[in-house]
Amino acid sequence: MSPAPFADRLAALVEERQSQLCLGLDPDPSRLDPSSTTPEGSAAERAGHAVADHCRWLIGRAGPACVAAKPQLACFERLGAPGWAALERTVTAAREAGLLVIADGKRGDVPISAAAYAQALFGSTPTPWGDVAGLGADAATVNPLAGADSLEPLLEGAAEANAGLFVLVRTSNPGAADLLDLPAPEAPLFELVAGLVAERADRLMGECGLSGLGAVVGATEPRHLSRLRALMPRSIFLVPGLGPQGGRAADLGAAFGEHPASVLVTASRSIADAPDPAAAASELRAELWALARG
Repeated sequence: MSPAPFADRLAALVEERQSQLCLGLDPDPSRLDPSSTTPEGSAAERAGHAVADHCRWLIGRAGPACVAAKPQLACFERLGAPGWAALERTVTAAREAGLLVIADGKRGDVPISAAAYAQALFGSTPTPWGDVAGLGADAATVNPLAGADSLEPLLEGAAEANAGLFVLVRTSNPGAADLLDLPAPEAPLFELVAGLVAERADRLMGECGLSGLGAVVGATEPRHLSRLRALMPRSIFLVPGLGPQGGRAADLGAAFGEHPASVLVTASRSIADAPDPAAAASELRAELWALARG
């Protein structure tokens, strides 16, 4: 039986948990306690076990205040095969905690490669020996700068799996202004990307009135939020950049649409590095919920 569209699953969880919080999982093996894992195996295997255990620990503490987990794929892939095994264990832990999984890989390539990414993220790959299952993510982040045709296979794969996509529209890093804020020619490039998202939003629409074709919109430039919400009224915004990057939850009011699930705020270091990750997540959850109900 196929799952409900991503937007509807997210909307139901947001209402149930009264939360718009997504737990970012960006594990750094160099910062983990060397005694926290098995003494056997290669360096990569031991690091992979430690990373998976760390993510499971974070999910166990902060997960109850969240509706989704967002593993940063690069943080796992750099460990090779043991890193992918750690990612699978992390995804399993997130699902056991009732969280949706957003694969943060920012994939984007020519159509033939984009189709392979779609199989890896949401679907399966047919082979003469049977289908090989992919990660089974509920949603993924994607890079649109290779053009609209690079998004088509990812959109098709997401639609087939009832998954979601979050397109990089205006990211949270300072260097985003180098390209995304340039006139192209009448409006900034990020507005053209927002238009590309809005034109395709109906492809991943849910019954809740939101589209699973969402947008990554950084909290570090809140002056853009009102315009982006006007351009993409039905899309879910995935908002990074709070805490260490300088974004503030109090500045996100303009990002919200009519539905409380129209914004999903991702927090990584501000939760993982807190003395009490559970308390940090609960505090941010409450702040966001009050803002949405404002």
